[in-house]
Amino acid sequence: MAPHQSWLLLILLASWPPPGSSETRYQPGDPIVLYVNKVGPYHNPQETYHYYQLPVCSPEKIRHKSLSLGEVLDGDRMAESMYQIRFRESVEKTVLCVKTLTLDQVERLRQAIEELYYFEFVVDDIPLRGFVGYMEESGFLPHSHKIGLWTHLDFHLEWNGDRIIYANVSVRDVKPHSLDDVHGPGPLSLTYTYSVRWSETASERRGERRGRGDDGGFFPRTLEIHWLSIINSMVLVFLLVGFVVVILMRVLKNDLARYNLDEEASSSSSGDDFDQGDNGWKIIHTDVFRFPPCRSLLCAVLGVGSQFLALGTGIIAMALLGMFNVHRHGAINSAAILLYALTCCISGYISSNFYRQVGGERWVWNIVLTTSLFSAPFFVTWSVVNSVHWANGSTQALPATTILLLLTVWLLVGFPLTVIGGIFGKNRAGTFDAPCRTKNIAREIPPQPWYKATLVHMTIGGFLPFSAISVELYYIFATVWGREQYTLYGILFFVFAILLSVGACISIALTYFQLSGEDYRWWWRSVLSAGSTGVFIFLYSVFYYSRRSNMSGTVQTVEFFGYSLLTGYVFFLMLGTVSFFASLKFIRYIYVNLKMD
Repeated sequence: MAPHQSWLLLILLASWPPPGSSETRYQPGDPIVLYVNKVGPYHNPQETYHYYQLPVCSPEKIRHKSLSLGEVLDGDRMAESMYQIRFRESVEKTVLCVKTLTLDQVERLRQAIEELYYFEFVVDDIPLRGFVGYMEESGFLPHSHKIGLWTHLDFHLEWNGDRIIYANVSVRDVKPHSLDDVHGPGPLSLTYTYSVRWSETASERRGERRGRGDDGGFFPRTLEIHWLSIINSMVLVFLLVGFVVVILMRVLKNDLARYNLDEEASSSSSGDDFDQGDNGWKIIHTDVFRFPPCRSLLCAVLGVGSQFLALGTGIIAMALLGMFNVHRHGAINSAAILLYALTCCISGYISSNFYRQVGGERWVWNIVLTTSLFSAPFFVTWSVVNSVHWANGSTQALPATTILLLLTVWLLVGFPLTVIGGIFGKNRAGTFDAPCRTKNIAREIPPQPWYKATLVHMTIGGFLPFSAISVELYYIFATVWGREQYTLYGILFFVFAILLSVGACISIALTYFQLSGEDYRWWWRSVLSAGSTGVFIFLYSVFYYSRRSNMSGTVQTVEFFGYSLLTGYVFFLMLGTVSFFASLKFIRYIYVNLKMD
């Protein structure tokens, strides 16, 4: 690997620290830096702004903290605050600043409070969260609408030895400053104050420190092991696997015995038997391995799908091994970028290797198509979402330096690895393993009943895998697009395996029924059958947005539907790849066991 590629990978590897590496040791009286981070509507997790965009106390010169790639991707923009905190030194109602607000600034604060803006501070890598203000709305006649601003914050910190174990911020015993009667042309003068209270706590394990600090009682933490979802998925898997293994294999056994018996007896009526009922798959043995149209695109789909299978498995495995915490400053984003860059060689290898097997000659075009099959839609989606964030001043808009870094990673690591994988795949490709010879003239396909149409197969093949993960999908959406915390990585791995198993089983069943109707165009059909699960996932995202969430506003809506559409596309590539290779393995099995002329 070239030196510049090694340098970029080292940057990505350093993007998330190991558990506990950010703990700092303090001596009594040592200053502790409290960073202000971001604010945003409570119900729009991806709509965040810098804390100092609000008219609050801020230093004359704002000094930002150096952030990792994962923190930047997560929308963090930490800056030093004016709060003076010293280790194990409590203070009572200390003046932070006196802020004079104009009528426009008061209106901005009032609007932020009405939209349930919360703030996030960070002290010793422990997040502190609270609401910017207080809103009370009650009664119908007369209607009451009260808005207040919190001008005093109580910081509660616990220590053990020379470490900070726990930190929290509250306004429990504080009265908000009312903003209801501020309508005059004159400025409003506010005095911001704060208190710091230290207390000693018993020794805690290193991991408990983070878990307690992450919770803090601000965001809900309701996710538990949902046995109903697991049992439902297991039953569905057992039924499908039982259907494929028992029913389908029994039918195949009868078919093979009948075909081979007819072949040995050379019965004159065997030709009629081939055309009866669902026993017509032998008659198309000279066409079933006829290469499909758009071979380069099919191979690119298989390559990128294989890459995302490796990527998804790798992220879940890293989570199971405790290599990062999903809910800490975008560590999973850094892991995904690193794994995506490294697994580009898989997409190049699979695509180029299979393209050569099916007789493809334009392998350079195949590599270009493979490397752009996901990156191009992703770039278009990201450009739209990032532009909306940038136009609204959100911290989710990536800085120019981060954009250049990600582009450099793709140009110097991802794309070269795709080309290298493609070269290896092309050189190691053998001949296509087809048990039957293919005739030059294609056989005419008889008219098919409506229930064997492509759309019907896509509906069945997409709905069954989706139903196996539908309950679990709610918890994943509630984590990614809500405030829940998902740490059941073992269950997630189990559900991921169930999804792939169901997709493979239903694809084999649908392919068998298609071949029984003497329709040999199974190549693309197998990709579309289980790949259509991505369509159901996107439709579920629409349902989740309208019925299961409180998200609103242009910024959050554009990001949600943009990345939900991209997620459905990724699942189409993954499950389409699993479906195709399962069908290919099945077809080779049934025809290699069939005696030919």
